[in-house]
Amino acid sequence: MPIIVLSARDTQSDKVDALDAGADDYMTKPFGMDEPLARVRAALRRATPDPPAPVVRTASFVVDLAAKKVERDGVAVRLTPTEWRVLEILVRNTGKLVGQTQLLQEVWGPHFEHETTFLRVYLAQLRRKLEREPAHPRYLITEPGIGYRFEP
Repeated sequence: MPIIVLSARDTQSDKVDALDAGADDYMTKPFGMDEPLARVRAALRRATPDPPAPVVRTASFVVDLAAKKVERDGVAVRLTPTEWRVLEILVRNTGKLVGQTQLLQEVWGPHFEHETTFLRVYLAQLRRKLEREPAHPRYLITEPGIGYRFEP
């Protein structure tokens, strides 16, 4: 829990003592309400740890989002940066439908939202590298005309 000291005491020694005692921030009067609220938001951002990136395991492969690694049957799989980005978005949205437009915008940018061929090509490459039967995918599922889904 972050600690912010609000005080009328404004000497340097008062501030140093409070910070040395464990305070995360120190504000002296007078101040408007916007500043302490902004300082609370900043302290909470610093105090909130990022959730650990998950490791997703399937019967065929393992995706470690933190290490940015993929292994299939215990062997490292080399992915291109674009393949990784597509897979990462799908894995972070496990079980959810990710629309074609969303994938295109997140991977290639807003000017590529109609380039659905890109998705077909990259999903086919990912399936060849990860699926046991790429022609009958178990994990990287296409919802025709809508988007894609990762099912572990």
